[in-house]
Amino acid sequence: MATPSSEQTIPKLSKELCSRLLSDLERAKRPVLYATKCSLDNAIYNHKVGYLTPGSKKVATELNVSSVKKMSRAIFMLEILLRNLDTGAVNTKRELYYISKGYIKHDSSMKPLDFADQGESDEIIDFICEMLECYREEVNCYANDRGGQTYSQQLVVTETLPDGDKAVVDLSKLGTSPFQPKNRPQNLKLSARKKIDFCVIVESEGTANTLVANGFTKRHSCILMGAGGVPSNAVRGWCKLIQDQLRVPLYFFGDLDAYTLQNIYRTLKAGSAASLIRNSDYSAPDVKFLGVLPEDIKKYDLNDYPVKENDAQEVRALKKASDALKNDPFFQDKRNKGLAQILKWLLENKRRCEQQAYFTVDPRDVTMPEKIIVEKIKRGNYV
Repeated sequence: MATPSSEQTIPKLSKELCSRLLSDLERAKRPVLYATKCSLDNAIYNHKVGYLTPGSKKVATELNVSSVKKMSRAIFMLEILLRNLDTGAVNTKRELYYISKGYIKHDSSMKPLDFADQGESDEIIDFICEMLECYREEVNCYANDRGGQTYSQQLVVTETLPDGDKAVVDLSKLGTSPFQPKNRPQNLKLSARKKIDFCVIVESEGTANTLVANGFTKRHSCILMGAGGVPSNAVRGWCKLIQDQLRVPLYFFGDLDAYTLQNIYRTLKAGSAASLIRNSDYSAPDVKFLGVLPEDIKKYDLNDYPVKENDAQEVRALKKASDALKNDPFFQDKRNKGLAQILKWLLENKRRCEQQAYFTVDPRDVTMPEKIIVEKIKRGNYV
């Protein structure tokens, strides 16, 4: 992985890579590009580390008739990214797609490199990052997403701006507006007006907003965040920052279903196979699964319902859960036995329960979901 001084490291690695390609071509030798294999069969999980890391497997791309376009496009896009590093320019993947189209539009000799759609250019950017073992953020390529909608009466965020100035945001002064950090939260420094007891990451932004509107953050010294489904790099990096800088307990509150446990919670806690090279900075190993837990259904008499056999997405999620129990190093680790047992319960019972089901416990009491969440934290009713 590229070091923090990536402004120097990435250009150096890129120059070495291109020099090697040129040398091979001059010697009439077929050049080969090697990239880290970002897939589950190259993922390693160690509970002491806390997130999925890449193994030793590489994907080799040798110059031939079928690969010449991919390799040429990689060098073409790499030049654009290096220019951004040199000038300090920043772009999204979407913008880089159009920038590449612009170069091709003004130089007909580049026509063979043209991208049919953004998906093709995205793959090349990912390929470059996997070759250099760096984050796309390190080559000034940012997604246009933001961190989770965050509320707190105690959290203070200090951001170091590009020109060296500092901006201070006291979340208690934002009223009903949430704070949403940029997608590279490493530039942020966190502090607390007084001790923060816990952070709750709510899968649904809507439910997080409801909890705040009903007074959750006023009654508790906490941080409450709406993650908005599958966590983006911004959400993952933000949770990692809260974990490392504030050292407060983190809890994830979401649906009881296979998709949530694998695609949302596991990605937040330990990263994903697709992002092996960036999991170290974009995962929060300390976050606990607060619920919905299987035992909560009976304890709180929650409304649950069967998985629809004609729903392709739900059936696919269960199949993936079965595969995860057999092949995913995260769920196979004995320290995550409790999470694996939840997956087994979901497979055996083929039922699911949504986080909003807590609103059925006492429909006259708008604070009931809050009371249950706090009760579960105090009693240690989480995995």
